[in-house]
Amino acid sequence: MNQAIKEARKAIAWGDVPIGAVVVLDGKIIARARNEVERRCDPLAHAEILAIKKAVKKNGYKHLLDATLYVTLEPCSMCCGAAVLARLKRIVFAANDTKTGAAVSLYNIPQDSRLNHRIEVSSGVLQSEASAIIKDFFKELRKK
Repeated sequence: MNQAIKEARKAIAWGDVPIGAVVVLDGKIIARARNEVERRCDPLAHAEILAIKKAVKKNGYKHLLDATLYVTLEPCSMCCGAAVLARLKRIVFAANDTKTGAAVSLYNIPQDSRLNHRIEVSSGVLQSEASAIIKDFFKELRKK
């Protein structure tokens, strides 16, 4: 999660919401990304999506069966859907997102029994630090 937090901080330089993600397979980071929505002017450029794409490319296969996605904020419905389609084993996130979170807050897409794959979900890892980065970002944004 520390590496995901480092990625989140990098997003601030571009004016993006500071969310970072890393994909770990066999104890090694195989992909890392940060939000690039503003930088790319692309509503799909969430940290999780970019990290999953990089991990699939590096892995050479569309499924990431034994991989874990670490992300600083609870993934949205788009990102949870992508995680299911990529067949991730686990999602670990720092802070809950009560407005758009789709792993536990609003929905539970990763563990929805109607889908053909389920993902283990853990939350609260370095929650205070990740939450503070996002809160500080929006506090500064409101000052402008």
